[in-house]
Amino acid sequence: MEKVLGVDIGGTEIRFGIINTNGQILYEEKILARDPLYPYLEENVLRILAAQQEVRAIGVGTHGFVDPERGKVIYSPRILSGWSNTPVKEWLEKATGKHVEVENDANVVALAEVNFGAAQRLNRVVVLTLGTGLGGGVLWDGKLLSGGPHGGAAEFGHMTLYPNGVKCICGRLGCSGMYVSGTALQRRIKEAGLSITPPELFGNASMDPHAKKIVEEFTTDLALVISNLQAIFDMEMLIIGGGVSEAADLWMDSLQQKLETVLLNPLEVEVACFKNDAGILGAALLVLEE
Repeated sequence: MEKVLGVDIGGTEIRFGIINTNGQILYEEKILARDPLYPYLEENVLRILAAQQEVRAIGVGTHGFVDPERGKVIYSPRILSGWSNTPVKEWLEKATGKHVEVENDANVVALAEVNFGAAQRLNRVVVLTLGTGLGGGVLWDGKLLSGGPHGGAAEFGHMTLYPNGVKCICGRLGCSGMYVSGTALQRRIKEAGLSITPPELFGNASMDPHAKKIVEEFTTDLALVISNLQAIFDMEMLIIGGGVSEAADLWMDSLQQKLETVLLNPLEVEVACFKNDAGILGAALLVLEE
């Protein structure tokens, strides 16, 4: 049975998984991202391939604006330097001798959920990944909406939510990702003078009014983002993935209440079935034969 390597590159860590054609994860590991990113990525891919020689191809999902046709990262507004303008496909194919495909990380999550997860048999699906930043993926009539002249299709984290708001790492003010992401939660916690982590925040919200206020602001902003996306895409389902989604059972009721007041039409909102494994599964699907 065919085996491929799926790589999920986030803002703070890199995940690797060996996947077969049934979508089974046969091997998995994660490492912290390091600066400069590409040499570190290549080093670890070669290490894994040396131990897993039956791997036929490599799929990579990465944060940032991606040109999937060339397999190149066009722009990456992250703290790790040197990732913008990186021809990942070209370099990794040369280093490994394997076929390589590269896509945006939220797009590969959409692939995983449509093929194996919550959105099977659906044609129009929007995915939001709430991690270090806010990522977006769109499946439109069964095809990924990706790429574009600047690689920026479906970069929902850079839609303006609050004009003249918090400065984003892209340099503009009030981007959605500065209010709806793990980084945004950390900022809100710090501004409130609390000494807790985002997972602790959600757990404390039922007892601590300061924590509850932050969660309410977070779900209000997330509901606005979802409402705006529904007005654009009128999707059948919206799926929420990324690290923040792992605590969704603690904030989903609050989100659903906010959605009732802002949605144009009823919308099914689901948490990604595979949570943080969705990235490596979706990346693998870039190169798995049907």
